[in-house]
Amino acid sequence: MDSMTTNDIQEIVENDRAHVWHHLIQHKPFETVDPRIIVEGKGNRVWDQKGKEHLDAVSGGVWTVNVGYGRERIADAVRDQLVKMNYFAQTAGSIPGAIFSKMLTDKMPGLSRVYYANSGSEANEKAFKMVRQLSHNKHGGKKNKILFRERDYHGTTIATLSAGGQPERNAQYGPFTPGFVQVPHCLEYRNQHGVSAEQYGAACVKATEEVILREGPDTIGAICLEPITAGGGVIVPPKGYWEGIQELCKKYEILLHIDEVVCGVGRTGTWFGYQHYGIKPDFVTMAKGVASGYAAISCCVTTEAVFEQFKDNADDPMSYFRDVSTFGGCAAGPAAAIENMKIIEEENLLQNTIDMGEYCLGKLGELMDKHTNIGEVRGKGLFLGAELVKDRDTKEAADEKMVAAVVANCMAQGVIIGMTNRSLPGLNNTLCLSPALISTKDDIDEITGAMDKALTEVFG
Repeated sequence: MDSMTTNDIQEIVENDRAHVWHHLIQHKPFETVDPRIIVEGKGNRVWDQKGKEHLDAVSGGVWTVNVGYGRERIADAVRDQLVKMNYFAQTAGSIPGAIFSKMLTDKMPGLSRVYYANSGSEANEKAFKMVRQLSHNKHGGKKNKILFRERDYHGTTIATLSAGGQPERNAQYGPFTPGFVQVPHCLEYRNQHGVSAEQYGAACVKATEEVILREGPDTIGAICLEPITAGGGVIVPPKGYWEGIQELCKKYEILLHIDEVVCGVGRTGTWFGYQHYGIKPDFVTMAKGVASGYAAISCCVTTEAVFEQFKDNADDPMSYFRDVSTFGGCAAGPAAAIENMKIIEEENLLQNTIDMGEYCLGKLGELMDKHTNIGEVRGKGLFLGAELVKDRDTKEAADEKMVAAVVANCMAQGVIIGMTNRSLPGLNNTLCLSPALISTKDDIDEITGAMDKALTEVFG
């Protein structure tokens, strides 16, 4: 940016305005307002085309840049790998692919096989296809249904939207793929079962079992769940929930698919979110934090038992997993992921995530004491949310426009936070924080200070 003139920057802005189709944005305002161009990042701060500095409290806008910006060692590793061998289809292996698969599965006892792809949506699609193929190979095609949870999100393709529990994200994109069945959410703050807090986890498990029995256990192949719901409101499951879900999977021979696209690789203070709960999954999918956005990579990780079922009838030409991910063969992804994982280990970022997460949750608690429009704060590690309400007693959700105004106010102060938006009708009211795992107390103070000011100015 230093060598670029004002005219150069304006030309880039005009090119963007004329030719780029941005994600998740209504473009009508760009007819009169310049689109934002992020031109540089360092640590957990970014600078836009006007030179304005922002503290990024959402790790790249979508919970991705876990180790922060400007990591030269990751960029160097990617550059060196691309010069040596940039790509070959995954019908053959690569050196970084082999190395990272071992590093990764060493962090995941009980899982052993890594299928490479390039996005979280695609990783989840791979798991869905594996479940469906196993249904045909082992159960005459009958055990093909996949359960998903209300409020969870698993991707942007038609099949992953079919497994998406966020109605506004799904709106206008149907008809959807058949065979996906929703189970109830587990947000204790929005207790839908009329039971005490102590009974809520068990009630959610019972409600899930009722769906299984209604559909028929012999028709259900898998259940796909986020360990902690992300875009649906940063929902930490209630006590007893995960133990109960695991028991249902054993009881009814249902494969357990954990979607770690957001929670994975350190975000919650463990390598993976499911590791807080003693879960033994059959599939774990991941993407965003795997390489902190330095290269595209996603992984569908399975147990050896799942893998073996795709080679136990080698004489059948239809028995193996007949799937390809073109850019799953790009060696840049695992090369970046290796250095990303080393950084987390060498800088003890898991412990920092625990420490700073506890500190941030405490600061959010202080904000809740001050601002009655905060109904609840929740989260784990550096993955936190604050649900905004009109009235704390009735829990009536704050209007989405008011929540967006808080986000905009923070942006104007130079702090980027997130929110649930256009996902859940009438319940897009949670502010979301996921700063880089390198965050300090000063960073947390700056983030929560901006939120304090914004809440005061928006709600009074």
